[in-house]
Amino acid sequence: MAKIELQGLVKEYGKSRAVHGIDLTIEDGEFVVFVGPSGCGKSTTLRMIAGLEDISGGKLLIGDEVVNQREPKQRNIAMVFQNYAIYPHMTVGQNIGFGLYTSKLPKAEKQRLIEEAGKTLGLEKLLDRRPAALSGGQRQRVAIGRAMVRDPAAFLFDEPLSNLDAQLRSQMRMEIKSLHQRLGTTIVYVTHDQIEAMTMADRIVVMRDGRILQVGTPTDLYEHPTDVFTARFIGSPSMNLVAGKLVGGTPSIDGATWDGPRLEGAADANVLVGFRPHDLVVDDMQGGGLVVTGTVTAVEPLGSETLVHMTLAGTTVIATAPGRVVPKIGSAITARAEPGSLYIFDAATEQALGRV
Repeated sequence: MAKIELQGLVKEYGKSRAVHGIDLTIEDGEFVVFVGPSGCGKSTTLRMIAGLEDISGGKLLIGDEVVNQREPKQRNIAMVFQNYAIYPHMTVGQNIGFGLYTSKLPKAEKQRLIEEAGKTLGLEKLLDRRPAALSGGQRQRVAIGRAMVRDPAAFLFDEPLSNLDAQLRSQMRMEIKSLHQRLGTTIVYVTHDQIEAMTMADRIVVMRDGRILQVGTPTDLYEHPTDVFTARFIGSPSMNLVAGKLVGGTPSIDGATWDGPRLEGAADANVLVGFRPHDLVVDDMQGGGLVVTGTVTAVEPLGSETLVHMTLAGTTVIATAPGRVVPKIGSAITARAEPGSLYIFDAATEQALGRV
């Protein structure tokens, strides 16, 4: 196991800079997930850690040692790719043990390690099968087993679940999280799926345009986003954001009323007012807060709840209703958000001003 430190890490392709001098410390045994849209630099950063991309500037330390110039095989890390990268002509056992074939371990010890990894991943009865006979989730476990059997200082995962269907993704998320809890090895994981990040990470790193915007626990990022991008990216469905004004610390939105606290010390400004769909509840008029009235444009019955799309100040926002409540499209509807559930962002800088 090892701590990983990124000190002013830069990646350039000719005159184009893909990663802009990022700083981050990943503690020994920590599960850190990089999230962001395509092209934000998250996979490039992971590949620099792996040694698959040259570092243009800054330092990379693994276990307190600078490894900028070390080859991938000298860094004692293992990488699991999106496309599994397992060999179709080899059995499951041979694939898992592939990285051991050049080692000087006795044959019996190699077999023990393969069987141990197979048992840990629930593949012990499949070691003699070929990959063609496996499901997508089983193939991904084979790829993880091949990385695991080397006992690396850190695991690197590059969008490993993106080729799986929704049910398998959910299952594999829990399997990888459980594996981390058993092994305690440092994991750096890249995904564009914020649900994966929220359910698996000790800490999440939000990236955009080659820069780190915010680092924190899933709860930190959900409850205290520092900017509009993070607020939108973390949480499903995404946070509602509506143009408004802040006057005397009191937020206002066309088509809504506010009966709640003021944002103390804030200057008058054009703002974006954010509130999460699960905080905006249909027909809940008990108490103060934000009350909005609009027209239903779409509904999404999910069983336990219904997501209600409605217009507000020329913008579509999403509210939540009990599962058996399914408003008619085109009907007028009222919803309320409790005091304390509004996020205020500066409209010009998109930086968070506070929460009321």
